[in-house]
Amino acid sequence: MNAPSDLHRFTLEPFEAQRFANLSGQLDAHLRLIEQRLAIEIRNRGNQFELVGDAARTLAAENLLRRLYRETEATELTPDLVHLFLQESGMEDLVAAQTEVGIGLRTRKGMIRPRGANQQRYVKSIFDHDINFGIGPAGTGKTYLAVACAVDALEREQVRRILLVRPAVEAGEKLGFLPGDLSQKIDPYLRPLYDALYEMLGFEQVAKLIERQVIEVAPLAYMRGRTLNNSFIILDESQNTTLEQMKMFLTRIGFGSTAVITGDITQVDLPRGTKSGLTHVIDVLKDVPGIGFTHFLSKDVVRHPLVQRIVEAYDRFEARQQAQTAPKARPADNDPGALDDDA
Repeated sequence: MNAPSDLHRFTLEPFEAQRFANLSGQLDAHLRLIEQRLAIEIRNRGNQFELVGDAARTLAAENLLRRLYRETEATELTPDLVHLFLQESGMEDLVAAQTEVGIGLRTRKGMIRPRGANQQRYVKSIFDHDINFGIGPAGTGKTYLAVACAVDALEREQVRRILLVRPAVEAGEKLGFLPGDLSQKIDPYLRPLYDALYEMLGFEQVAKLIERQVIEVAPLAYMRGRTLNNSFIILDESQNTTLEQMKMFLTRIGFGSTAVITGDITQVDLPRGTKSGLTHVIDVLKDVPGIGFTHFLSKDVVRHPLVQRIVEAYDRFEARQQAQTAPKARPADNDPGALDDDA
């Protein structure tokens, strides 16, 4: 016999037919997606809803539906957008989602809000610490949220400038063989940082701020010998730093500055035999007060749903490979089950 289910009722106001059609999706596709992901049943007549299932899940579903309904006022919902909101409803975070206080980051193009408990913790850690590490797979918002925090700090005049830094590590091609001058060779490595800035500030404003050196985008090698005061500094793709480069970068930070270091330790492009500065610094600084660490998981991915499955598949594959290549323990000499070489 199935476990008993709770019946949870609520009403969404104000009732507007077009917004409810937007909320439900074509042939109620959005509601069916929520049912599937949260393992509940959704019944509704107009704006009156009945949710059947575990109490924590139905409460989380109500919270989610209310948030989505607010979005319908100005946004055309899509299955992908519903998926992003569902990312915040991981089962371990269901109860926390009911009391979570939203954090907003102000940019010229509008407010940016972190999605999910882990992104919330990441942004809060950036607010609370001068040095922060965001570590995890692609698509979890590490770099995007760090840039948003930097823009927010600049808009609030908490810092005077933003520095966006990346190691220029060749991924299959040598820089010397790429066309163009040094700036043109390096720009492709910094493109994700430019893209985030354009989205938050607009192309013309970014160009003006770069011209006035309020925003500086540079390869890591350009940081040597500098002391950076009253700045918001982001080191992106830090898994591709060497031990010496990571130490050099961290010792550039001056008074009134905030630094965010992001990276994915599973995607190191350094030459074979070179240890990543990010994997090393995690061990070196993990117990140092005043430094924040946020570790993202595949469930935190906020890109296409397939990206999360791809990350998880790679994790499983690599775990199997490590298990197969791990050296097997030799039987002890006094083990009666050990083979006798002289037998």
